Amino acid sequence: MQQSKQIQWFPGHMAKTKRLIRESLSLVDIVIEILDARIPYSSHNPDIEKIAESKPKLILLNKASLASPDICSKWREHYKKKGIECLFTDCNTGEGLGDIMPKINSILAEKLARYSDRGMLGRTLKALVVGIPNSGKSTFINRMAGSAKAKAENRPGVTKDKQWVSTKHGLDLLDTPGVLWPKFEERLVGENLAITGAIKDMILDQEEIACLLISRLRRIAPEALISRYKLTEEELSEELIDFDVLEAIGRKRGFLAARGEINTERTAITLLEEFRSGKIGRVSLETP
Repeated sequence: MQQSKQIQWFPGHMAKTKRLIRESLSLVDIVIEILDARIPYSSHNPDIEKIAESKPKLILLNKASLASPDICSKWREHYKKKGIECLFTDCNTGEGLGDIMPKINSILAEKLARYSDRGMLGRTLKALVVGIPNSGKSTFINRMAGSAKAKAENRPGVTKDKQWVSTKHGLDLLDTPGVLWPKFEERLVGENLAITGAIKDMILDQEEIACLLISRLRRIAPEALISRYKLTEEELSEELIDFDVLEAIGRKRGFLAARGEINTERTAITLLEEFRSGKIGRVSLETP
C-alpha cells in the first residue's frame, strides 16, 4: 500500500466531520462509538476520542459474529480493566442489541436520577453515533429505529451528513458521516482497514490487499484457508510467497483467464469479499 494514497484520502472530509461532532456534543447525553470487532484498535479513530472526551461513552464492538470468540473475550477483559463500557454486537443478526438500552441507562444513571427528581421521568435521551466507514453504523441506527431511516450499504462513505433518527427505545440517535483520519502512523492500521473494507476498494490495488490478507491468515488462521479453498500444506508452504497462494486459490476456484492463466484480480476480489462476509470463518486480525 503506497503512503501517498494513505495521505490524500479525505483530510477535508475529516475536518468537516470533526466540526459536525464538536457542534453536536452539546445536544447529546452520550457518545456511541461503533468499532469493528475484528480490529478494535485499528477501527478506533483517535481524533474522535479527543473531541468527545467530555461526554459519557459506550463502545459497540460490531460485526462480532465475524470475529474470533476467544479474542473477543480478551478484548472484553481489556476494556473492563481500562474502565471502558463496551458491548459486542452484530447489527445484521441483532446480536447484543437488546443490551444497549440497559447499558446506556446504567452509564447515565446519575443524570436519569436528576431528571427523575425534577419530574422529567421518561425524557428522551440523545446519543451521537460515530464510527469509521463500513463499521455498521447506519445498520445499527436502522435496527434501533426499526426502519431504514439511515442509508446503509456494505461499502464505506454512504452517510454524507448528520441526521437525527428517533427510536422506540426512548433514545434519539444523531448519525454522522463515517470518517477516517488523514494519515495512519502505523502501517498495520492502514492494512487492517483496507482488508476489512473501511477504505474504498477503488483506490487500492485489490491483489495487493488480498496478499496482505493471505499473509495474515497464513500466520493466524491457516486452517481457515485450507478449509475454505481446499489448499494442501504444500500450497501453503513457507517457501511460497503470498501471491503464489493467491494463484493457488484462483486455480482451485477455476478462475482462469486467457491462455489458461489465473485471473488473480477476480481471485483477489472473491477472497476479500468472502473474508468480509465471514465465509472464511470467524477471524480476528487484532488482539489486545
